[in-house]
Amino acid sequence: MHRITLIPGDGIGPEVAAAVVRVIEASGVQIEWEEHIAGQEALDKFGKTLPDELIESIQRNKVALKGPITTPVGKGFTSVNVGLRKALDLYANLRPVRALPNVPCRNPGLDLVVVRENTESLYSGIEHEVVPGVVESLKIITEKASTRISRFAFSYARNQQRKQITAIHKANIMKMSDGLFLKCFEEVGKLYPEIEMRQMIVDNASMQLVMRPEQFDILLCENLYGDIVSDLCAGLIGGLGLVPGANIGERGAVFEAVHGSAPDIAGKGIANPTALLQSAILMLNHIEERKAAEKIETALLKVFTEGKVRTRDIGGTATTDEFAAAVIEQMA
Repeated sequence: MHRITLIPGDGIGPEVAAAVVRVIEASGVQIEWEEHIAGQEALDKFGKTLPDELIESIQRNKVALKGPITTPVGKGFTSVNVGLRKALDLYANLRPVRALPNVPCRNPGLDLVVVRENTESLYSGIEHEVVPGVVESLKIITEKASTRISRFAFSYARNQQRKQITAIHKANIMKMSDGLFLKCFEEVGKLYPEIEMRQMIVDNASMQLVMRPEQFDILLCENLYGDIVSDLCAGLIGGLGLVPGANIGERGAVFEAVHGSAPDIAGKGIANPTALLQSAILMLNHIEERKAAEKIETALLKVFTEGKVRTRDIGGTATTDEFAAAVIEQMA
């Protein structure tokens, strides 16, 4: 029996989370879910967006599954996602991007992975007003964090039998910060001689991803570049509603849908649960429930291959529950 923290989120979060929980239970995995709230709902109830009980639950269970949570733009509270990563030191963001069968997209057959450093760069959130009308944001890059994420990327590549890592940077301009990131990447890479090392300036990488994405295997990015590049990659295979996400640290991991909370369709029962379901597959592999992960993944791919049950975002009419039921039926 596994004990896992569940954060349904808001907007469409509770709907897709409930669907994914049903699919996981149908796979036969025994899980005791500890459900917690975060974001605006938690702020209203507890006075903070990340309640102590939530953090303690993840620290104790080591694993969490999280639906989307709304982040106010330009005002209000800071990102719950960023807060979780900082509070739990979830330093590695993992975003596998694989085209699904029978889904119209720019790049059928694409299969790459974005590994993103999760704790620093401009996302350190260190900002202040120098004088009225002038705001300074500090970009922090450290040898410790850059080495740690490089080790994660190379270890992942070796374990998954991937052959190449491309470090994404802007060291031609930010010679010290991005230069340090590159130096750490190159030093760690010496310990993995079987893996090809490449480096590419972030603007060129963005163009190359649009023109010839098949040249990439794993992309290693500092925080801001990784946030942007990973969404670009998701767009190549149909959007954020189809890709998984994981935030992994030495003492825990949070698996999440990386798309938004879509308040405009919340409560209508029409959201696509694929992204969170794919994240749950990553989670099951992480807790070594590999047979269940493979069972769900095979069923999900069959549903897409047949193309009979589709949610509205990919050209169908199926509800969230109908899509989940179709996956469960394929597992029978």
